[in-house]
Amino acid sequence: MAPRVVHLTTVHQRFDVRIFQKECASLSDGGYDVHLLVADGLGDERRQGVEIGDIGASGGRARRMLLEPWRMLVRAHRLNAQLYHFHDPELIPIALILRWAGHAVVYDAHEDVPRAVLSKFWIAPWLRRTVAWAFERLENFAAKRFSAVVSATPHIAARFSRWAKHSIAVNNFPLQRELAGEFESSPKGRAVCYVGGIGLIRGAVEMVSAFEHIDAKLILAGPFESRETELRVRALPGWKRVDYRGQVSREEVRRIMAMSRAGVILFHPEPNHVNAQPNKIFEYMSAGLPVLASDFPLWRELLVETGAGRCVNPLDAEAIAHSLHELLGDLSTARKMGECGRRAVETRFHWGHEEAKLFSLYREILA
Repeated sequence: MAPRVVHLTTVHQRFDVRIFQKECASLSDGGYDVHLLVADGLGDERRQGVEIGDIGASGGRARRMLLEPWRMLVRAHRLNAQLYHFHDPELIPIALILRWAGHAVVYDAHEDVPRAVLSKFWIAPWLRRTVAWAFERLENFAAKRFSAVVSATPHIAARFSRWAKHSIAVNNFPLQRELAGEFESSPKGRAVCYVGGIGLIRGAVEMVSAFEHIDAKLILAGPFESRETELRVRALPGWKRVDYRGQVSREEVRRIMAMSRAGVILFHPEPNHVNAQPNKIFEYMSAGLPVLASDFPLWRELLVETGAGRCVNPLDAEAIAHSLHELLGDLSTARKMGECGRRAVETRFHWGHEEAKLFSLYREILA
């Protein structure tokens, strides 16, 4: 009988790229009996061999963090799986309960949460350091007791290596060829894209402001972090050059990238950003797009090493505009960067390598 594994999330969408399209789908293809528990109110279904169970939509952040984990625990316990793999920090208490009940438990650390807390707009600034300090100690306590910690970046994996029995990086690299498109050589359609969550510390203001200074279009896709942020960004003069698509499907992401000349990711230099490896960088590369990214040492090293793009001060809208103007005006250089990025993904930065690491970890835990 195939080993039963259950992935749990109260935060992410059921078809989240990392959780469903990469980890769960890969495990199902690999012969595991895979269940995914979510909290979105869309009901149960089976997709790509994965049984999706819905505990119902939560009613706001406080309810989601305080009450939904316990409803999740009831549903998870009924499945009586050999391994539980959870994706949200707020599920740590119920994950410890599952571990103490004798189950294998894996914590998937998508971000460096204590550092991320320092930038959370919904936590009072005077309280952030205390919350970050307390949460880091909770995470370290739990990591010692879990079967393994899977991290989205080597930086996070290195942090947990002091505490966890197994700490490995399963990077958010793209599926090979999923987003590949053809670079258009026509001078028409001078479009640049950003796909992802839209927030102030993710450079929304500077990104849109840059388009006051260049004759180009910004295709923006993804949810705003808040209504206040959306209103502020829409009021900028550069918004007249924005084509806002809202939250889109993976197929629409592919189409957006196919009609774009470059991809931008201009996160601010916050503690949780400078050592991150956003999957969008690699997705732009996979699609054959030159990348304009924040000038962080790790990102600069990656783009210089691969030749896939260039870096800029993410806090300087005029510098961003200047770099985009150069990329859009030099098709030969942009094409070369795009080809270098796509080649790097096809040979090094793709999900196939990461899938193998996940399978190896599961086999060791369940042996």
